[in-house]
This record gives sequence, structure tokens and C-alpha cells, in this order.
Amino acid sequence: MKKINIAIDGPSAAGKSTIAKRLCSKLGYVHLDTGAMYRCTALKCLNNSIPLDDEERVVAMLKDTDIVLTPDGKVFLDGEDVSKAIREDAVSMAASDVSKLENVRKELVARQQKMAEAKGFIMDGRDIGTVVLTDAEVKIYMTASALARAQRRYKQNIEAGIETSDVETLAKEIEARDYQDMHREHSPLKKADDAVEIDTSDLTIEEVVDRIYQLVEPYLQENA
Repeated sequence: MKKINIAIDGPSAAGKSTIAKRLCSKLGYVHLDTGAMYRCTALKCLNNSIPLDDEERVVAMLKDTDIVLTPDGKVFLDGEDVSKAIREDAVSMAASDVSKLENVRKELVARQQKMAEAKGFIMDGRDIGTVVLTDAEVKIYMTASALARAQRRYKQNIEAGIETSDVETLAKEIEARDYQDMHREHSPLKKADDAVEIDTSDLTIEEVVDRIYQLVEPYLQENA
């Protein structure tokens, strides 16, 4: 069966990673978590006392950094499993800082593009269809209302035992994050011209997966 690449973009808490993982399971594809690569960069900076705004030093560090994303969702940094370490709050905040650096983005985007050359990948983020995988056969722009995303985030936090703000506060934080992502200087969040927009506000995970699969299916039958 022919393999393609799928790009999923959208704002924070729209459900991109959840949908990407479900689709990977359905298609036998590999999920490339681009955010994990920025988190690895941030973690190594923190461990080596490299200032997060020192672009030259961060890029130089990356040249001697090995990041591996495995099909089962694990993340390795220079041979060490950092799957849990990169999810810590301090690393999350640091990742936001390093992701603003233009040459850091260039370095990681080049790696992401190299990984996806073999096809059979689903990559999600904020600039996948517009920058990273501009030639992806299927591009999705996934969105949802700030309230719907806040309700999901609240539920996830409660289920995971994570201290959380109320839904109204989360919604305001999400709106602020949207503005920041859409107005950043390098690779801002925006819908690719050839992307299909899916509003997931009132859809179940299965319904979203089915909609995307319908878009993917014709490609899978070509030269099968």
C-alpha cells in the first residue's frame, strides 16, 4: 500500500497529538512529535547552563546533539531516554523560549524534513503544512473554540492529577497562547492554503479520525 505524509497544524489543545497517534495506529504510520525536539533542545541547554536566548551557543550545541523519536513514542537525547524529563514544567517553559530562535528552528526543521523523506509519517505542530512538510499529501488545520479546548485541558489535568486552574482561566490562557503563536516573528501559526480545516469543538476523537481518514484513503489506493 502506498504511503504518504500527513501534516496536522493547529492551536494549543486542539487535540493534534491525540488525533495523530490514533491515525498512526490505524494506518501503521509513525508519529513525529516536533515539540519533543524543541523540548530536548531546551533540556540540554538547562543541563549545560546554556542561556536560552544565546542563539549562537544553542545552535552550536545542536550540531553535536542526537535526538531520536521512536515509533512507540519514546524520546532519546544523546542515547538517554528523556521521555518523562522533557515534560517537566521547567523544560516546557524553556522550550517555548528556544523555539523562538530562528536558526534553532532552521536546524530542527531540516532534521524533521529528513526524517519524513521515507513517507509514512504524521507530523503535528504549528508550522508543519506551511514550513516543515509543504509537500505533504494531506494537510489538516485542526481548531476548536477556546472554551472547548479549555474544557478538554481541564479534564486532562484532573485525570492526570495535575494541579489546574478553572476552565475560565484556562480559556483565557489558551487565547493568549493563540495570539502569541499567531504573531511570533518566525514560522507563525497559520492555516496552509491547501489545508482542510476541521473544527473539533463538537466532534469526538473517532469522528475526527474518520474525517481525516476519508481524506487519506484515496491516496492509499493509488498504485496499491
